[in-house]
Amino acid sequence: MSGSLVVKVTAGADAPERCAQAFTVASTALAAGADVSLWLTGESSWFALPGKAEEFELPHSAPLDDLLGALLAGGRVTLCTQCAVRRDIGPDDVVEGVRIAGAAVFVEEILTPGVQALVY
Repeated sequence: MSGSLVVKVTAGADAPERCAQAFTVASTALAAGADVSLWLTGESSWFALPGKAEEFELPHSAPLDDLLGALLAGGRVTLCTQCAVRRDIGPDDVVEGVRIAGAAVFVEEILTPGVQALVY
């Protein structure tokens, strides 16, 4: 498989099924050979912090920390700048490999020819 996928996840523990679905789709696309970029926004922003993905539980779902680890290893994981500021999260606070970037970078990624964007 080729192609690029940008997944923007807005849900966190407040909507666990939607959150898990976003991480699952992103990691499945990565495993299938796609270039994957996962954006943590809204309540999913907390998963940029060490230990937060490990705290997430959803029956019959892959562990979120495993999915995040795969995405960090083979794709890109970005925390929304405004979302980070609203939660008082800085660059020194996030899991190694997570970048903080804003709307201009997101728009650049999704407007690249051949990119499919999904929002959860």
